[in-house]
Amino acid sequence: MIKEFKLTSEYITLGQFLKEESIISSGGQAKWYLQDNPVLLNGVKEQRRGKKLRSGDKLEVNQETYELR
Repeated sequence: MIKEFKLTSEYITLGQFLKEESIISSGGQAKWYLQDNPVLLNGVKEQRRGKKLRSGDKLEVNQETYELR
């Protein structure tokens, strides 16, 4: 099942996304989370917490798929 994530601006960073979805509790945890857990952005492994996510992107985290709108 694909979960929809609505953007409120042009983009959101990967670290902000993880925090918004309560996958991590603080932005500082993003670096460590991304080192230890596979995150796929449009099918490609992504480890940069500052990576800009935009409308149309698909993100796979913790066996969940998110589509950004």
